[in-house]
Amino acid sequence: MISAPPEPSVAAQPAASASWRRVHRDILACVRCVDSGHLATALPIFQGRPGQRLMLVGQAPGIVEQGPRKPFAGRSGRELERWMQRAGFRDDAHFRSLTYVTSITKCFPGRTSAGSGDRRPSAVEVRNCASWLDLQLELQRPTLIILAGTLAIERFLPGRPLDEVVGRMFDADGGEAATAGGGAPPLLVPLPHPSGASRWLNDQAHRELLARSLELLGRAWPVLAAAGDPHR
Repeated sequence: MISAPPEPSVAAQPAASASWRRVHRDILACVRCVDSGHLATALPIFQGRPGQRLMLVGQAPGIVEQGPRKPFAGRSGRELERWMQRAGFRDDAHFRSLTYVTSITKCFPGRTSAGSGDRRPSAVEVRNCASWLDLQLELQRPTLIILAGTLAIERFLPGRPLDEVVGRMFDADGGEAATAGGGAPPLLVPLPHPSGASRWLNDQAHRELLARSLELLGRAWPVLAAAGDPHR
């Protein structure tokens, strides 16, 4: 039986330990980037519950995520759902019922100065949020992490461009992993960001790399999703 997805940006999830609730309350109350002058207001966003062994790490919430406080709630979320269906998840609800969804920085960073898209979080903002992601990883102990976009890829596989990592699966030490049981956990599946802002996927060869990544993900996640998740 697969349960419904957890409520987004909620610390009081069923069966959550006191430490799980405390960390997530602290994330929701965080104002580090306001205090450092990088944000006018803070509105941290994530979606997950204890026991989920799949994790997705994106860049940062977009402006449309602020209303529902749900990561990947807008156009990028619809594209993400299409990709996850290609990887074997039935739909978005199925994917989120199994996957803890978070990001490198937890708040909407604002628009670019030109107004042409969302601003990439600065190095200071990434550092401000780094300990929250470390705690999320420690609490969830994921067996597989989907890395959506270059900022997430840089956190786990530093110094590697998209066309060198998309289409491949890696272990926690950065070595290539051919199967779900190969290498040190968690397995890492890099993807381009589904926002559509990048032209990277305009290249047919890059679309083929994405297809290969989704095929690898589709083979790995059914084996790894059940590892310790009491809700599956």
